[in-house]
Amino acid sequence: MSTTLVQPATTDAPILDVLAERWSTRIFDPSTPIDEAALASALEAARWAPSANNSQPWRFIVARRGSEAHAAIVASLVGFNQTWAADAAALVVFATVTSLDGKPLAWAAYDTGQAAAHFTVQAHASGLHTHQMGGFDRAAIAERFGFGEDLAAVTVMAVGALGDIAAAPETLRERELAPRVRRPIGESLIAND
Repeated sequence: MSTTLVQPATTDAPILDVLAERWSTRIFDPSTPIDEAALASALEAARWAPSANNSQPWRFIVARRGSEAHAAIVASLVGFNQTWAADAAALVVFATVTSLDGKPLAWAAYDTGQAAAHFTVQAHASGLHTHQMGGFDRAAIAERFGFGEDLAAVTVMAVGALGDIAAAPETLRERELAPRVRRPIGESLIAND
């Protein structure tokens, strides 16, 4: 049974509850299967993300726990990510088409990031928890899943039910229960005329 944890972000301006309440957990329930309806909704939200010229450069690998694909993605993770991400009910690789007809798509990674963001927000609204990772071997993913030169992995997202925070190792609990912080918006603004 998972422990419910809600730590809404302390915001300087009102934002949607689904955004304020979303956080990136590292504690997934290792036995609860993925909620297929919620996963389908998250993928549908990603499908409807905006993209330049409606190019939709994103591609997804969805790997459910117990599958060879899930094991291969776990094996591609580096460092600390391998210690917790295997518990996720699914791992989703977000990849981007980098060129079309030999021409680079300069905006493709940005658009794929938007698809990942839409996925994350919908997943949270549907009761799933997520955590995106940049720490993985992109070449291993490309080789395992047969990527051509025009396809590149951008991020791996762990998806599933929240695990029992009280039963997690202390290092994970500390990270999970730490205050949520962001730098003030003023430090991100280059101009605001």
